Amino acid sequence: MTPLDFLLEPLQYEFMVRALATTTIAAVVCALLSCWLVLTGWSLMGDAVSHAVLPGVVLAYLVGAPFALGALVFGFLAVALIGAIRDTSRVKEDAAIGIVFTTLFALGLVLISVIPSQTDLTHIVFGNILGVSDGDLLQIGVLAAVAFVVLIVKRRDLTLYAFDPTHAHAIGLSPRRLGALLLGLLALTSVVALQVVGVILVVAMLIIPGATAYLLTDRFGRMLVIAPVLSASCSVVGIMVSFWLDASSGGLVILVQGVAFALAYLGSPRQGLLVRAFRRRRRASGRASEAARPT
Repeated sequence: MTPLDFLLEPLQYEFMVRALATTTIAAVVCALLSCWLVLTGWSLMGDAVSHAVLPGVVLAYLVGAPFALGALVFGFLAVALIGAIRDTSRVKEDAAIGIVFTTLFALGLVLISVIPSQTDLTHIVFGNILGVSDGDLLQIGVLAAVAFVVLIVKRRDLTLYAFDPTHAHAIGLSPRRLGALLLGLLALTSVVALQVVGVILVVAMLIIPGATAYLLTDRFGRMLVIAPVLSASCSVVGIMVSFWLDASSGGLVILVQGVAFALAYLGSPRQGLLVRAFRRRRRASGRASEAARPT
């Protein structure tokens, strides 16, 4: 078998082609949204929404509705509950997030344990990329397209909101509405990634690509290109490696993204830890050389 045959072997199976397509779609839209989440400091909110959709998925199965519908309803419910607790009590936002997402996630686990089912609902928790059907692919594609289009159309307003909400308000934009829009897109995107990597790992797809791109460039426009490209590439590599190693597909997708972040953290041209250490050492060496010159 040639190296090319070895690389192309996974593509001979339909389930692998569907897995690659689904993961790439989810990776692109999650990475795009992650750029704003990183800038606004909403990483914990992404964690909250991604976990809070679990009971919606279980209840949707119980009534025979699409999983995405139940997840979407509970995603918006989590956002509304967090906002209500924050605005009507002395509890701060981080505490409200912790209360809502842990309670809803626990509710989902309880429902899974008590509802008789011929379907193994634990794949919602851990993901089931290789089991994605044509219907799932279509559903994910439609939801991802909606989120992608809204993000692109509203990118300037959302970027201004992320950098300077006060200025956004001064020019006639509503920071409250933009924040609500971003939260709604977060709920929608969490549903997109849910069937790919599961509830537990969704937050990684929503944070790691944006954080990695943030280390690689100082311009937000470039972040919006680097993050999706990097996330899609890591997803393809993760899926292919999972085929060859017969290991967890969702886990390897996130692991590869984590490795990419580690490389950026260490070797980024401007922000890399090793690069900065090398520059400090070179400057110190230069100062020592100047001090050693005869006057």
